[in-house]
Amino acid sequence: MTTPDPHETMALVDSWVVSLRASRKSPQTVKSYVNGVQQFAQWAEDTGVPPHLDRATVNAFSAHLLDDLGREAATVRARQLALKRYSAWLADEEEIPSDRLVGLKSAKLDSKVIEPLTDAEIKALLKSCAEGDTFRARRDTAIVRFMLETGTRAGETATLRVSSMDLIEGRAAIVRGKGGKGRAVPFGPTTGQAIDRYVRARRTHRLAETDDLWLGDRGKPFSYDGLHKALGARAAAAGIDRFHPHLLRHTAAHRWLAAGGSENGLMAVAGWTRPDMLVRYTKAQSESRAAVEARRLNLGDF
Repeated sequence: MTTPDPHETMALVDSWVVSLRASRKSPQTVKSYVNGVQQFAQWAEDTGVPPHLDRATVNAFSAHLLDDLGREAATVRARQLALKRYSAWLADEEEIPSDRLVGLKSAKLDSKVIEPLTDAEIKALLKSCAEGDTFRARRDTAIVRFMLETGTRAGETATLRVSSMDLIEGRAAIVRGKGGKGRAVPFGPTTGQAIDRYVRARRTHRLAETDDLWLGDRGKPFSYDGLHKALGARAAAAGIDRFHPHLLRHTAAHRWLAAGGSENGLMAVAGWTRPDMLVRYTKAQSESRAAVEARRLNLGDF
């Protein structure tokens, strides 16, 4: 096979997207992959480097992200993963002779500790969500309460369906979680009440007959980006400057264990299949939880 022009292989992203969707990759995964390839192509164009999908070129791109732009290692890993997936697809489709990114070492992740929201911050966030017009206030309150209790991912939450909610039983069906796996997540009466109040306000929306649970402002649909923007604005108004929707997942995991919930139960609800993910999400407050448990056990009382 003749070695293709690297610029031509960069032009096959749309075909790759078709393949990713056929493989039932989530919209967030597709977006992340495409962003990674596009950023690589843009960097190559800006620097005059041919966009070869080989280790040397991708390592140079990774170094640029880490050293010149100061990107987090997790971000660089995501960009590398996108390029590895794209290269593998090109090889499988016989658009390139071979996948030269096999064995590419990913950027080393720092062991970052993410502190969960404090009780005061949670109250401030919920107070912020209650402000403004009724529809948005009820929607944002329901989203925050649901994510804080269930620990669902932002992408999973954004794509919930009306038909997936059972408010009487207090259960939501995550049809397709990360990795294409579905699961059921329970929630309590207070969260159920918040969702019910939103659903009743939702009846006057232009898209009320659709199955999408969350709807946007001014008669528009709602998406992951909309969720990110809406909650980001609420957090900013609450004075929480370190906010990201994923922080709600960290907080939910901490609250579960702090309340005495089991690790196995948390893994099932959160959709984790590996215990190392549980450790990663709950590391920040592990010592304080251990101290509370030690006082309860009182093992020094002989």
